[in-house]
Amino acid sequence: MYRFLLLLCIFTAPLSLQARPLTLFAASSMTNAIDEICSLYQARYQQPVVRSFASSSSLARQIAAGAPADIFISANTRWMNFLAEQDAIQATTLKPLLKNQLVLIRSHYTKEQHVSLATLAEQLGTERLAIANPDHVPAGIYARQALQHTGQWPSLVSRLALGQNVRSTLLLVERGEAPYGIVYNTDAQQSDKVSIIEQIPDNLYDAIIYPAALTSQHLTEAKQLYQLLFSREARDIFNRYGFQPLTSEPSDAQ
Repeated sequence: MYRFLLLLCIFTAPLSLQARPLTLFAASSMTNAIDEICSLYQARYQQPVVRSFASSSSLARQIAAGAPADIFISANTRWMNFLAEQDAIQATTLKPLLKNQLVLIRSHYTKEQHVSLATLAEQLGTERLAIANPDHVPAGIYARQALQHTGQWPSLVSRLALGQNVRSTLLLVERGEAPYGIVYNTDAQQSDKVSIIEQIPDNLYDAIIYPAALTSQHLTEAKQLYQLLFSREARDIFNRYGFQPLTSEPSDAQ
């Protein structure tokens, strides 16, 4: 009987003790910059980082449901606050990381003409405007605010092509499925298939702040990656992709 129990422990213990990989959840608009920062981390610490990119709402709900994430970066404060209310993040590590802004873009499949946000509803005709889903995706929420402030929303609400995140919204315009779209400046800058028509004034929508935090169940080594996000090296990377870094390196991640 003792020998059976010993063998049982030998075969089952590795399953329970097996460490999960270091995992970072981030808004889809951060894909390129975060991939580069994680590559820097992996080269320095010889530890792989699993990245998951999606809309902030989807990622927050996954974390709330128990998904094994160590760091979360949201494209707005709403979904970070959602997790804070459930004690799913470590509150002392919640800090603003970046700022972004909205732009109006045109597909290269669309004939170039003078179009502005203020006259978009009139000029769009029977075509559709691409924005992220305004019910829960931050990029879509900001876009709706801008359209409401300019009085365009009532005329455009029935002529929207909705993306599940900002990257899928950009893809709609890149493919010419929608001639125009509203996305983050950082995403538009990474595409050679769209043109930026207009930088949308930031007084038309809430400040686009990206907060970052360690989750409540983070691995110990996640602190190194978290601190790297606020480092000078990371700030240089974020700047190169069009983000506006907001916070200097934290002295310690508790």
